[in-house]
Amino acid sequence: MRLGDVDRRGELRLDAVARYLQDVATDDAIDAGLSNAMGWLVRRTLIRIDDPARLNERVTLTTFCTGSGRSWAERRTVVRGGDGAAIDAVSLWVQIDVATGRPARLTDDFAAVYGAAAGGRVVSSKLVLPKSPPADVRRDPWHYRATDVDPFGHVNNAAQWALLEQLLADGDHARTGTGEVEFVGPSDVDGTIAVDRTDGAFTAWFDSGAGVATVLRWTR
Repeated sequence: MRLGDVDRRGELRLDAVARYLQDVATDDAIDAGLSNAMGWLVRRTLIRIDDPARLNERVTLTTFCTGSGRSWAERRTVVRGGDGAAIDAVSLWVQIDVATGRPARLTDDFAAVYGAAAGGRVVSSKLVLPKSPPADVRRDPWHYRATDVDPFGHVNNAAQWALLEQLLADGDHARTGTGEVEFVGPSDVDGTIAVDRTDGAFTAWFDSGAGVATVLRWTR
């Protein structure tokens, strides 16, 4: 765990965890020799932190496929640290045609590499978090950075966890719990956020001008 990935308490930030998940998934797809290794977009991710990783701790990431659908696949990642870090994550990745950006069916080479691990388990691409905030929740401006935009022209999935990270810091929440992010649509840099807080939890919606693009939830 390096200095640029931890918060003021020295604990690994959620956006850094999401970037690790993204990087290890990409490395795995390339190592597997998939014909469309770079053609994946995240639909949803859940990160559960039982014990956060800390500055200078060495961690190991183990990733594997646990199900698939027509154009998507579920990937789980286990993060364990030498000093006790325990983080588990599951993401739904959608296969896309990199030329058009549209969903593409999973290929035969995907089945050859990951079929045994998936074990025939079929997973749904349906989103489960509420897609719009309550009418009485206040909306405030929120701005991502130009450096958060990826080659597909929208805010990268890992960068969007920075919003949940900011809300954790504002409420001085402990970093033990479950974070969820669902991507309803592409996100632009500028927009508004609405946050609904309950005891020990909150749900946030990011609207980049064309409707809610991202829904985030933290549960203690």
